[in-house]
Amino acid sequence: MTDAVTERLAGSMNVVRIHASSALASVPFGVLTPYTGELTAEESVSPVAVLRSMWSYFEKLKAGNTGSVLIAMDDAHHLDDASAGVLAEVISAGWATVVAAARPRPGLPQPLDQLWYDGLAERVDLRPLNREQIEEVLAHALDGTVPGSTVDAIWNASGGNPRILDALLHDSAEAGVLVKRNGIWMLLGSLPSDGARLAAVVAKDHLRRRTEEQEALKLIALAGPVGRKVIEDISGAAVVRSLLDQQMIVEAPGIPAELSIWNGLFAGAIRHTVSVSRSLQLLEKVKAHQDPTLLQGEGRLRSVEWSLECGVRVSDDEMLAAAREALLRFHNHSARTIAARVHEPALVPLAQAVQARALYNEGAYQEAAALLDECWLPLAEDPQGAAVLLLRVSAHQAIGHPLAVVAEDVERSGGDTASSGRNWQAELLHLLQLGAEVDFQALNDLVETIRKGPPAGTGGEPVRALAEGLLAHALASAGRPVQGLEAALLAASELPPLEGSLFFFPEFVLGRLVSDYLAMGEWESAEREINHYAAGHAPGADTFNGSLQMLQGYSLLRQGRMERAYQVLLPAVEALRLNDPLQLYRFGTALGFYAAARLGDAEQAKRLEQDHKDADAGWPAHDLLAEAYVAAAAEYLARDGKGLAALQTLMTTTEASARTGNLLEILALCWDLGDPSVVPMVQTAARGVEGRWAEALLTLASAWENADGDTLMATAASLEEAGFVNLAREAYARASTVLEQAGERRRSRQAVAQREKCDHELGERFREGRFIAAAPTVRLTRREQDIVELAVQGLTDREIAQRLMVSVRTVEGHLYRTYVKLGVRSRDELESALPK
Repeated sequence: MTDAVTERLAGSMNVVRIHASSALASVPFGVLTPYTGELTAEESVSPVAVLRSMWSYFEKLKAGNTGSVLIAMDDAHHLDDASAGVLAEVISAGWATVVAAARPRPGLPQPLDQLWYDGLAERVDLRPLNREQIEEVLAHALDGTVPGSTVDAIWNASGGNPRILDALLHDSAEAGVLVKRNGIWMLLGSLPSDGARLAAVVAKDHLRRRTEEQEALKLIALAGPVGRKVIEDISGAAVVRSLLDQQMIVEAPGIPAELSIWNGLFAGAIRHTVSVSRSLQLLEKVKAHQDPTLLQGEGRLRSVEWSLECGVRVSDDEMLAAAREALLRFHNHSARTIAARVHEPALVPLAQAVQARALYNEGAYQEAAALLDECWLPLAEDPQGAAVLLLRVSAHQAIGHPLAVVAEDVERSGGDTASSGRNWQAELLHLLQLGAEVDFQALNDLVETIRKGPPAGTGGEPVRALAEGLLAHALASAGRPVQGLEAALLAASELPPLEGSLFFFPEFVLGRLVSDYLAMGEWESAEREINHYAAGHAPGADTFNGSLQMLQGYSLLRQGRMERAYQVLLPAVEALRLNDPLQLYRFGTALGFYAAARLGDAEQAKRLEQDHKDADAGWPAHDLLAEAYVAAAAEYLARDGKGLAALQTLMTTTEASARTGNLLEILALCWDLGDPSVVPMVQTAARGVEGRWAEALLTLASAWENADGDTLMATAASLEEAGFVNLAREAYARASTVLEQAGERRRSRQAVAQREKCDHELGERFREGRFIAAAPTVRLTRREQDIVELAVQGLTDREIAQRLMVSVRTVEGHLYRTYVKLGVRSRDELESALPK
């Protein structure tokens, strides 16, 4: 900060730099020596003589110019009291302006603090940047869209520290970790702790510290979390208290209390400054004071990592336990490298499964599948057997292999026949097949058997959780989301015993739970479940963020909040392109294509359409809806009737007929496209579907058919109050038409105003705004309306592109077509062409 202030004011003021340090803290007037060099030894300890010398120096500095003096002090908390007293006198006398930067603990020396108490100085407490400020910094620093997941990762990694933030942005860009994909800034891996910029920040910090503090920080960085008593025994209690006061380390309560560096990346950067030989010496020191039986969790993991870094032998049992701990914390690289060192034959299959899950977390599905092909059968009777088989199926499906291929291999291998006569592997694979086919009746029968009978061999809780989760999704598709929610909650009740499983049961169940809430129309409940998971599972963000964003985007799309859905779905598709653990990429591209087409963004829509065509097969249960959204999107783009015809054909298929919930969603898409012929079918289907959304749709369809203005207005108001704003909007639109035809123009205008209010609440302010209303012969697309509105507000083409997440070329093209339609020649004439 002092560097920035000095650079800004150097042209108008005479700058004097003072660098305090711990080495000079006990030397009276030590930091002022550069400005008192002409004093004798006796005068150099006299405050009056030092003041005179400072005055003389200032006068020489100002000779020949009128600029005042600025004293810029760094690390002022290290100032000795004598120097602080002299500087306080300088400030009181008005000889110079002073900017002093200090840590909050131990804070400024008393003479300088007194100036604040006396009203002669201003105190500014600089706190870490919050998330909103980090987001603002990234928006200014990066040209393009920065999704929430990237903001969260950088905010958490930097701890809000501007120096670390700056270093991270440079280091991650240089390392190719922070990259721009289709206009969106994505993280392709973990943020680097070994970058040159971050190393420079650490080196500068170390130079300002006493040797004993440097040593303690290295110990804590290498061993942390490490017992406080261990560090106190080695470095001394005073050093630990000092580092805690400076907030360089944090203490976790417990028995024993543990110390860690305040920031994980900072700790990693410190570790990179220590040579292997020195690290080994420090390891021996720590081991001499540490009770290994007290190590647990992250401390035990770090102990194994440190030993392996130093070339110290670690038993296979310890390494496997550490690898599983690393996996639990989504330290995927550490989990892989540690598990790969396990060589004891009895432990190798489980170590391979740990490596496979870490690779799966990183999106390396081919490598994960190869390892799982080797280890699944030896683990058939292991408690993790079911999880490993499920992971194997998922890895193969992620690389485009159908479930049948894995099922045939399992059948050839014989599997495991439990004493009860039930083969849990066959049962598990049969469940997956029924889930893929969305056969809710067969699933329901099988789940009833599983609920009543004892666990089948090693299957147990995993099979029950899988069965209930698959049933939950199938019931939602069949129009029974209330029953589906019960099944999803039963699946969730099976999760506690599965904690630490090698399969992602919590995320699997979450997807089904959210799907049921959305099918019911319980938007807030779906959002709550997503946010609750995200808050409690931050370590898994790199793996599952794309899936969570896709679910969020789907929720917003179902609510009719198309702009927000689009802003969420675009980054979600990019994230899923890198990592798609729940196999949602294909469905996500369909939703993104639909949102882009609805908003008139043809360029992005065509790209997303191609992404959808190029995608490997996703989870089969999503295929029907994905096909429907793609057909609807194609119709919005072309308006040639082919997309609508494809939807109408889709409605007659066996799959749609058997899945009333999905059928109702497809009918709603047709209705949105302006096909009123589906209204009677909507009524019929909605009567057979559970939940508030189907009830609301039935209410709207009935009022639409009756074509009574009063009924439509009352229906719209009740829908709006119930939270179905998009349906209320359509009811108001229908009411305005009916009332206009009846000659009730005043009430028709009221209906239009209410519809515009709904548009505003949904974030679709320009759906039928002043552009079309004022000039009926002019038909601007939704995207053209958005761009014109922002252009009139004074935004540049680049700013509009960033706001709407499109390319600058797209903005330019839309503006050109708008000029032609409105009969204007430039941006300056736009405002006059629009109604006042």
